[in-house]
Amino acid sequence: MAHVSTKTLKVGSVLLLIFFLFSAFVLLPSPVRAQTVTATINVGSGPWGVAITPNGAYAYVSNNGNVGLGRNSSRISASRVSVINTATNTVAANITVGSSPVGVAITPDGAYAYITSQSTGTVTVVNTSTYAVTANVTVGAGPSTVAITPNGAYAYVTNIGTSNPGTTVSVISTATNKVTATVIVGYDPSGVAVSPNGDYVYVTNFNSDTVSVISTATNTVIATIPVGSQPYGVAVTPNSAYVYVTNTNQHGSGGTVSVISTATNKVTTMVPVGSFPFGVAISPDGAYAYVANGGSNSVSVISTATNAVIANVTVGTSPNFVAVTPNGAYVYVTNANEGSGGGTVSVISTASATLPTPTATGQAFVFAGVDWVIVFIVVIIVSVLIVLVWHRSHREPTVTAQDSHAK
Repeated sequence: MAHVSTKTLKVGSVLLLIFFLFSAFVLLPSPVRAQTVTATINVGSGPWGVAITPNGAYAYVSNNGNVGLGRNSSRISASRVSVINTATNTVAANITVGSSPVGVAITPDGAYAYITSQSTGTVTVVNTSTYAVTANVTVGAGPSTVAITPNGAYAYVTNIGTSNPGTTVSVISTATNKVTATVIVGYDPSGVAVSPNGDYVYVTNFNSDTVSVISTATNTVIATIPVGSQPYGVAVTPNSAYVYVTNTNQHGSGGTVSVISTATNKVTTMVPVGSFPFGVAISPDGAYAYVANGGSNSVSVISTATNAVIANVTVGTSPNFVAVTPNGAYVYVTNANEGSGGGTVSVISTASATLPTPTATGQAFVFAGVDWVIVFIVVIIVSVLIVLVWHRSHREPTVTAQDSHAK
């Protein structure tokens, strides 16, 4: 006859605890970032572009006056950029610029803001210390968005056109605030992003369903990449390895995000998101892509490790563009059709980590299509079975009286 010793029980219990904790650590989903809107800021009418200064102190928001979605949306007069103090989430200043401002970009040293003015065909240069306009640069028709090279030497501006589709990108020297080159791309160039290594510029061509890749060394198009329907927003990961492109698909049933490998200039995956995705931004650590869904009134959070949507955050009406603070703590989202001033900015805290939300029945936690209560039950059962098997293999023989007498 054999029995289980106290020592064996203790060892087995420790093994059970270790296995259970290890399984929980491996199997439980990581807390979801970007779950809570912590502030809503009233700005001007039809806020569109947003950019944050390198020190994270201010967010610049263009009030475009564009009510609705698309190039032919209704428009009211607007010529103002709101400057938000990110410490208080209040508007610190309003700067008069050209009519219908859209894109905003800040120089790497934080000294200047470049704002496109769609109706006047100009780019307004603002001194961020004094809020004074220092230059107005004439570019192509209907300038849309703007991006500045990492060394701060050049600004690339997409010219989407006005009555007719545009096909050009203007290159501005920030030293002289003059156009030094004009690059021919696809129809209706909309979004623009410069790779962090400074080698390439990526331009979304809204009515060509493509992305043009421009070499900054030669200012020529070196590749044209087919993506989804009506691409608009574009962002590059910090390691310059991948490009995320929003496909608005305004005539279809849902939006997507194309993920491009910069090594091959090919789309590696398509991520379904909300309706009419417009702006996209990557977190400074490269772990997440934030997508503004203009038709769903939400921001989709994509894990760049899995290219799956891990959260959808409800924001204001018709969100357009997104920007992440340099420390990755907050995401600023422009909402075109909400607020007493005609529009708002939603501030999302990425530090508000929460567990997966309960299902409608309140009986389980579901994340990425997995019921994690069932997973825990399976872990417990497997843990118990492992300990039972271990106990059986470590039973100690019980010495009987007969055995003692025989000895």
